[in-house]
Amino acid sequence: MSIPKDSDPAKLVVGCIMHDKACIEKLFSLLEETFGPVDMISRWLGFAFTDYYYKEMGSPLFRKVFAFKHLIAQDELALIKEKTNELEIKFMTSGKRAINIDPGYLVSSRFILATGKEYSHRIYIGRKIYADLTLMYSKKEGFKTLEWTYPDYASQSMILFLSKIRDKYLLDLKAMQRKIK
Repeated sequence: MSIPKDSDPAKLVVGCIMHDKACIEKLFSLLEETFGPVDMISRWLGFAFTDYYYKEMGSPLFRKVFAFKHLIAQDELALIKEKTNELEIKFMTSGKRAINIDPGYLVSSRFILATGKEYSHRIYIGRKIYADLTLMYSKKEGFKTLEWTYPDYASQSMILFLSKIRDKYLLDLKAMQRKIK
C-alpha cells in the first residue's frame, strides 16, 4: 500500500512571449503584485520556433522568463493559470493578445507547464486546466526533453536558465526545511 504524503512546494516559473518589449515594465509590476517578488529573470530570448503567434502578436517575438521567490503548492497551478489568463486579457488590444503568459512550476525532478489544451500526455488538474510534463530531470543528464517538449523549452539557453532556477529552488527548499526543524 502506498502511503499518501504531501508534495514538496515548487518554484513558480512564468514565461512570457511578446512583440513589444516595452510591455515588460507594466507586466513585471502586475506579476509581482499577483505572485509576489521575482527571484530570477532571464535575459531576453528570441522566439522564432514557430509562427503560431505572429498573426495575433506580430513579429519578431521575444521571451522573458521569471522565477518567483515564494514557493507554491503544486496544486495551485490551475488557479495560477487562471490568473495569468486574466493578465493576458489586460494587455489585449482589439481582441488580440499582446502577451502570451505561460505559468509552470519546477521541482527537483521535473518542469511542468499549465495549459488549457488537452492532449494525451497532459493531466487534467481542474478548473479546465491541464499539466504538461515539459522536462524531466536526471542527475546524470540534467534536464531531458520529451518528444512533445516545446522547441523553445528544449533550447540550450532555456535549459541553462531552468537549471539555474533549479539550483536556487534546491537552496530555497533546504532553507525552508531548516526553518521547520
